Amino acid sequence: MSVHPVNAVSDLEEIYDLLVVGAGPAGLSAATAAAECGLSVLLCDDNGSPGGQIYRGITEASAATKSRLGKDYAAGEGIITRFLASSASYAARASVWSIAPHEPETGEASGLEAGVSLAGAARLIRARRAILATGALERPFPIPGWTLPGVMTAGSAQIAMKTAGLVPSGRTVIAGTGPLLYLLASQLIGAGASVIAVIDTTPNGNKRRALAHAIDFVRSAYGLKGARLLAQVHRHARVIRNVTALGAAGDGSLAEVVVTHRGGTERLPADLLLLHQGIVPNLNLSLASGCASDWSERQATFTPTVDGWCQTSMPGIGIAGDAGGIIGAEGSALHGTLAGLAAAWRLGRLSERERDERAAPVRAILRSALRGRPFIDELFRPSDDFRIPANPGTIVCRCEEVTAGAIRATMPLGVRGPNQMKAYLRCGMGPCQGRLCGLTVTEIIAQERGVTPGEVGYYNVRTPIKPVTLKELAALPQSDSAIKAVAGFVEKPVSANHPQSHV
Repeated sequence: MSVHPVNAVSDLEEIYDLLVVGAGPAGLSAATAAAECGLSVLLCDDNGSPGGQIYRGITEASAATKSRLGKDYAAGEGIITRFLASSASYAARASVWSIAPHEPETGEASGLEAGVSLAGAARLIRARRAILATGALERPFPIPGWTLPGVMTAGSAQIAMKTAGLVPSGRTVIAGTGPLLYLLASQLIGAGASVIAVIDTTPNGNKRRALAHAIDFVRSAYGLKGARLLAQVHRHARVIRNVTALGAAGDGSLAEVVVTHRGGTERLPADLLLLHQGIVPNLNLSLASGCASDWSERQATFTPTVDGWCQTSMPGIGIAGDAGGIIGAEGSALHGTLAGLAAAWRLGRLSERERDERAAPVRAILRSALRGRPFIDELFRPSDDFRIPANPGTIVCRCEEVTAGAIRATMPLGVRGPNQMKAYLRCGMGPCQGRLCGLTVTEIIAQERGVTPGEVGYYNVRTPIKPVTLKELAALPQSDSAIKAVAGFVEKPVSANHPQSHV
C-alpha cells in the first residue's frame, strides 16, 4: 500500500471522507491516522514535496544538509515515510482556496465543498470532513526600514537554506525574539555564514512571568536544546540584549542596522538583516471558512476556537497543529494524529472506546512535548514597542504602503476596526491579504481606542484565499456553488418585494 499521487484535477474523486489541507507535521499525521482507519483521504499542499515549512525539502536533502539543520529537522523523515506508505491521495502543488458547507440537492449527502487549483485548472470537490493544518506565519515585525532590499524574514532565509542550500554571503545580522532566532543563527553559523550580531529584542520584564514555568521548561526537551543553541551562538557571534529600538537604514538598500540598547545607540554595517519575532497561526483559510477565533493574550495573536478533539465552531471542520495555536513541530504531529482519529470516529470508522484507546498514549506524549511551551510563550512574547510601532513613518501595510501614522490619523473618523480601515486606507487588500499587517493594524486600533485586540477583531477574510487565474475560473462549472466559492455570495434575481438580496 502506498500513497496515491494526484497530478491534475481530473485525477480527483468527486467526494472524499476527509480533506486535509497542509503537508506539515500536523497534516501528514492527520492524513496518515485517518487513512489507517480506513477513510478515503485527500491531502493537498502548496509545496512540491511533503514536509511543510518545518521539514521543507527533507525528501531531497543531502546527508550534510540534514546534519547541518539538526536532529529535529531529520525527525521529519519518519513522519513522511509513514504517510507515503498510507492509502491516502496526495496532491502536491495544489491550492485549496475555498471550503464551505455543501448545499446538497435532493438525495445528496451534506458535508463540505472545497475549491482546489492544480496544474493550471480548478475544480470543486466534496468532502465529508476537513482538517485544516495550515501551520503558522512569521509575526509582522514593522520597524523603520523593514521594506528595504536586504531586509527579509528569518524564515525566508531558512527556506532558502533548506530548499536550495543557499547561505548568505556578507555581513549578516539577525534580530528579534523567539527560539527560531537562535536556531537559525546556529544553522547559519554552522553553514559558514558571517553572522556578525544577534540582536535579541526579548523584553526583560518577560523573565519574571516565565520563571513560574521554569521547572517544567528545564524538565522538557526544550531546556537542553535551548542551552546548547545559546552556547553555540555566543561562541561565534556577538549577542546584543536590552534592546529598546531597532531600525534598518540605507539609500535604496540596506547599509546598516541601527540598534538602541542599554549601552547607547549603535550603527552596525550590514549586508543582510533577518527579522523574526515569533510565529502566529495561519488563519486565512479558517477565517474564510467561518471558524470562530479568540484573542490569546499569552501568544498575542488570534487563535481558532477548537475543542479537545480539534473540532472548530464550523460543523465538519477541524484544525490541527500550529494553525490552532503555536505548539511546535513535535506537538503538531501528535495533535494531527488526534485530529485524524477524531475524524475517523465522527465518520463511524472508530467507536468512542477505540478512539480513546488509540488517543491515550498520543495524549500522554503530547503533554510531555508541551511541558515547556508556557515558559517559551511567556519569555518570548514580543514587546509592545516592536508589535505596535510608535514611529508614524513606519510602514505597516507593505502592499499598499500604509504607515502607522496614517492608520492613527483615521481614528478620529470613527474607525472601530480593521474592516472599516480598509475603506479609508486599503490595509489588508493587497496581494498578501492581510497576512503581513493584520495583527499590527488590529493592535494599533486597539491601542488608540483603549480596548483589547479581541474587542477590535481581525479582518473579514473572504474566498478565494489564494490567487485564482481567469483560466481556472473559466474551467469551473457555472453553478451557484461555484459562484459562491469564488465571490462569497450568489446574486439572486430582483423581485418586487426584495429589490436586492444576497445569499
